[in-house]
Amino acid sequence: MSPRPFRFGIQASTAAGAAEWVELARRAEGNGFSCLTMPDHFGEQLAPVPALMAAASATTSLRIGALVWDNDYKHPVVLAKELATMDLLSAGRLELGLGAGWMISDYEQAGMPYDPAGVRIDRFVEGLTIIRKAMSGDRFSFDGKHYTVAGYAGRPLPVQRPCPPILIGGGGKRMLGIAGREADIVGINATMHEGRVGPGTFATMTATAVDEKVGFATAAAGARLTGIEMNIRVFMTKVTDERDKVLADLSAGLGQPVDLLVQTPFALIGSHAKIVEDLLARRDRWGFSYVIVGPEDVDSFAPVVAELAGR
Repeated sequence: MSPRPFRFGIQASTAAGAAEWVELARRAEGNGFSCLTMPDHFGEQLAPVPALMAAASATTSLRIGALVWDNDYKHPVVLAKELATMDLLSAGRLELGLGAGWMISDYEQAGMPYDPAGVRIDRFVEGLTIIRKAMSGDRFSFDGKHYTVAGYAGRPLPVQRPCPPILIGGGGKRMLGIAGREADIVGINATMHEGRVGPGTFATMTATAVDEKVGFATAAAGARLTGIEMNIRVFMTKVTDERDKVLADLSAGLGQPVDLLVQTPFALIGSHAKIVEDLLARRDRWGFSYVIVGPEDVDSFAPVVAELAGR
């Protein structure tokens, strides 16, 4: 199977004001990035729907999406209507990232019950079904354990038919199995069973752990695999000619061995040439062709994007 061509995204969460946010979106587009994504949390970040629409309105080709919308925060009929509207108003540039929710502080701050993972995932599966049906425009009803929909026909219709591309991110076996069976884009994440990022998170980010995660998704995908795009959000990125020093400093700061940082696909540290080499190797090993970095990388990472995007 021929590898999918590379594309790149920027994940950002906040800005001091409209001018700064719009400038980031325009720089991302000008530097060849395919997409601007946002997290969906209740902390110090902009709300994804209005912020992403502002970015889309300021650009012409930049795609937009959340990494990922938490199914628990909005009823799926409400979310489907917002997402279809975004796709319509952006002229078909939405990527529909969905997840079951994991950050316990969001639930605590909002006074929402933090149900066991199995319940949240069950609810997510129902939500995904409803969103897909709502995007179709056909009148439908749904009677599930968590949601009931009666005679609803979703409007407006999205530009991308039958539905904008669905990205499902996950770090555990069940979510990655669902992603393999249902998603157009599979996002590989750390495992977040504790509901927060902690020392144990890094153990689920090793190269060996990622082998297993990708295996869960690809096994579930079966014949669908050829049509799936594999995605990863790289959290530790530094284009530098002082690779050894940066790795040593990062290792000391995180309390993690250098070998983990060298091997994990969640880090990209080194010269432009070294990062290109690593990305090619990681696509060969895991299929990662859709790579997302942070807003601080929008300029420094541009030469990598210029060399690999579409290749």
